[in-house]
Amino acid sequence: ARASRRAFATPSRCHPGAVARLTPATATSAGGIVVDRTDVGPRLVLGRRRRERDAVTWTLPKGTPDPGETTEETALREVTEETGLEVRIVAPLDSIEYWFVQSGVRIHKTVHYFLMESIGGDLASHDHEFDEVRWVTLAEADALMTFATERAVVARVFPTADPG
Repeated sequence: ARASRRAFATPSRCHPGAVARLTPATATSAGGIVVDRTDVGPRLVLGRRRRERDAVTWTLPKGTPDPGETTEETALREVTEETGLEVRIVAPLDSIEYWFVQSGVRIHKTVHYFLMESIGGDLASHDHEFDEVRWVTLAEADALMTFATERAVVARVFPTADPG
Protein backbone atom coordinates (compact mmCIF):
# COMPACT_ATOMS: atom_id res chain seq x y z
CA ALA A 1 0.00 0.00 0.00
CA ARG A 2 2.85 2.37 0.84
CA ALA A 3 4.43 1.93 -2.63
CA SER A 4 1.19 2.72 -4.42
CA ARG A 5 0.75 5.94 -2.41
CA ARG A 6 4.24 7.05 -3.43
CA ALA A 7 3.44 6.42 -7.08
CA PHE A 8 0.68 9.01 -6.92
CA ALA A 9 2.99 11.53 -5.29
CA THR A 10 5.54 11.56 -8.11
CA PRO A 11 6.04 14.90 -9.87
CA SER A 12 4.83 13.47 -13.19
CA ARG A 13 1.30 12.97 -11.82
CA CYS A 14 -1.26 15.75 -11.51
CA HIS A 15 -2.58 16.39 -8.04
CA PRO A 16 -6.35 16.55 -7.59
CA GLY A 17 -7.52 20.07 -8.30
CA ALA A 18 -4.29 21.03 -10.07
CA VAL A 19 -4.66 23.26 -13.13
CA ALA A 20 -2.35 22.84 -16.08
CA ARG A 21 -0.55 26.05 -16.95
CA LEU A 22 -0.55 26.80 -20.65
CA THR A 23 1.91 29.15 -22.26
CA PRO A 24 0.03 32.21 -23.59
CA ALA A 25 0.60 33.55 -27.10
CA THR A 26 -1.04 35.84 -29.63
CA ALA A 27 -1.67 35.31 -33.35
CA THR A 28 -3.03 37.46 -36.16
CA SER A 29 -4.62 36.58 -39.47
CA ALA A 30 -6.31 38.53 -42.23
CA GLY A 31 -8.85 37.57 -44.86
CA GLY A 32 -11.91 38.61 -46.69
CA ILE A 33 -15.52 38.26 -47.62
CA VAL A 34 -15.39 38.13 -51.42
CA VAL A 35 -18.80 39.25 -52.69
CA ASP A 36 -20.42 38.91 -56.08
CA ARG A 37 -23.73 40.73 -56.47
CA THR A 38 -26.04 38.86 -58.82
CA ASP A 39 -29.62 39.40 -60.03
CA VAL A 40 -30.83 36.91 -57.43
CA GLY A 41 -28.80 38.41 -54.56
CA PRO A 42 -25.26 38.47 -53.23
CA ARG A 43 -22.96 35.45 -53.19
CA LEU A 44 -19.74 35.00 -51.29
CA VAL A 45 -16.80 32.60 -51.42
CA LEU A 46 -16.31 29.86 -48.84
CA GLY A 47 -13.68 27.15 -48.59
CA ARG A 48 -13.93 23.64 -47.19
CA ARG A 49 -11.09 22.06 -45.18
CA ARG A 50 -10.79 18.60 -43.73
CA ARG A 51 -9.70 18.70 -40.11
CA GLU A 52 -8.59 15.90 -37.79
CA ARG A 53 -10.09 12.72 -39.15
CA ASP A 54 -13.59 13.22 -40.58
CA ALA A 55 -14.30 16.77 -39.41
CA VAL A 56 -14.93 19.35 -42.12
CA THR A 57 -15.00 23.13 -41.74
CA TRP A 58 -16.43 25.73 -44.13
CA THR A 59 -14.75 29.08 -43.59
CA LEU A 60 -13.94 32.44 -45.08
CA PRO A 61 -10.50 32.62 -46.71
CA LYS A 62 -7.80 33.98 -44.38
CA GLY A 63 -4.24 33.41 -43.31
CA THR A 64 -1.20 34.61 -41.42
CA PRO A 65 1.06 37.48 -42.44
CA ASP A 66 4.45 37.06 -44.02
CA PRO A 67 7.21 39.14 -42.38
CA GLY A 68 6.80 42.83 -43.20
CA GLU A 69 3.29 42.53 -44.69
CA THR A 70 0.51 44.92 -43.77
CA THR A 71 -2.85 43.50 -42.75
CA GLU A 72 -4.28 44.51 -46.14
CA GLU A 73 -1.42 42.85 -48.03
CA THR A 74 -1.90 39.66 -46.02
CA ALA A 75 -5.64 39.63 -46.71
CA LEU A 76 -5.16 40.15 -50.46
CA ARG A 77 -2.44 37.49 -50.74
CA GLU A 78 -4.20 34.89 -48.61
CA VAL A 79 -7.58 35.30 -50.33
CA THR A 80 -5.93 35.06 -53.75
CA GLU A 81 -3.93 31.95 -52.77
CA GLU A 82 -6.80 30.17 -51.06
CA THR A 83 -9.54 30.96 -53.60
CA GLY A 84 -7.70 31.33 -56.93
CA LEU A 85 -9.41 34.70 -57.42
CA GLU A 86 -7.71 38.04 -57.94
CA VAL A 87 -9.40 40.41 -55.52
CA ARG A 88 -9.45 44.02 -54.45
CA ILE A 89 -10.42 45.47 -51.09
CA VAL A 90 -13.67 47.43 -51.08
CA ALA A 91 -13.80 48.27 -47.35
CA PRO A 92 -12.40 47.18 -43.99
CA LEU A 93 -14.73 45.10 -41.80
CA ASP A 94 -14.84 44.12 -38.16
CA SER A 95 -12.20 41.88 -36.66
CA ILE A 96 -12.98 38.80 -34.64
CA GLU A 97 -11.10 37.43 -31.64
CA TYR A 98 -11.05 33.99 -30.11
CA TRP A 99 -8.94 31.64 -28.00
CA PHE A 100 -7.75 28.14 -28.80
CA VAL A 101 -5.17 25.67 -27.51
CA GLN A 102 -2.55 24.13 -29.77
CA SER A 103 0.42 22.02 -28.65
CA GLY A 104 0.15 23.18 -25.03
CA VAL A 105 -0.09 26.87 -25.97
CA ARG A 106 -3.19 28.98 -25.27
CA ILE A 107 -3.48 31.33 -28.25
CA HIS A 108 -5.46 34.56 -28.44
CA LYS A 109 -6.13 35.10 -32.13
CA THR A 110 -7.37 38.20 -33.94
CA VAL A 111 -8.60 37.91 -37.52
CA HIS A 112 -8.97 41.10 -39.55
CA TYR A 113 -11.55 40.97 -42.36
CA PHE A 114 -12.09 43.07 -45.46
CA LEU A 115 -14.98 43.29 -47.89
CA MET A 116 -13.60 42.30 -51.30
CA GLU A 117 -14.66 41.84 -54.89
CA SER A 118 -13.20 39.58 -57.53
CA ILE A 119 -11.41 41.25 -60.43
CA GLY A 120 -10.26 38.04 -62.12
CA GLY A 121 -8.91 34.58 -61.54
CA ASP A 122 -10.67 31.23 -61.25
CA LEU A 123 -11.83 29.19 -58.24
CA ALA A 124 -10.31 26.10 -59.89
CA SER A 125 -6.87 27.65 -59.21
CA HIS A 126 -7.22 27.63 -55.42
CA ASP A 127 -4.28 26.26 -53.41
CA HIS A 128 -4.07 23.10 -51.30
CA GLU A 129 -5.31 24.71 -48.09
CA PHE A 130 -8.94 24.22 -49.13
CA ASP A 131 -10.30 20.96 -50.50
CA GLU A 132 -13.09 22.86 -52.25
CA VAL A 133 -13.86 26.53 -52.88
CA ARG A 134 -17.20 27.78 -54.14
CA TRP A 135 -19.56 30.70 -54.50
CA VAL A 136 -22.57 30.37 -52.15
CA THR A 137 -25.72 32.37 -51.50
CA LEU A 138 -26.22 34.02 -48.11
CA ALA A 139 -28.61 31.23 -47.10
CA GLU A 140 -26.07 28.58 -48.12
CA ALA A 141 -23.30 30.46 -46.28
CA ASP A 142 -25.38 30.65 -43.10
CA ALA A 143 -26.03 26.90 -43.26
CA LEU A 144 -22.47 25.87 -44.21
CA MET A 145 -20.21 28.15 -42.16
CA THR A 146 -18.69 26.31 -39.23
CA PHE A 147 -17.89 29.24 -36.94
CA ALA A 148 -20.48 31.58 -35.41
CA THR A 149 -17.92 34.41 -35.29
CA GLU A 150 -17.57 34.30 -39.08
CA ARG A 151 -21.35 34.09 -39.57
CA ALA A 152 -21.63 37.23 -37.42
CA VAL A 153 -19.15 39.13 -39.63
CA VAL A 154 -21.15 38.16 -42.73
CA ALA A 155 -24.42 39.16 -41.00
CA ARG A 156 -22.99 42.62 -40.26
CA VAL A 157 -22.17 43.05 -43.98
CA PHE A 158 -25.72 42.02 -44.97
CA PRO A 159 -27.85 43.11 -41.98
CA THR A 160 -31.18 43.18 -43.80
CA ALA A 161 -30.67 39.99 -45.78
CA ASP A 162 -32.75 36.98 -44.81
CA PRO A 163 -30.35 34.02 -44.78
CA GLY A 164 -33.23 31.54 -44.98
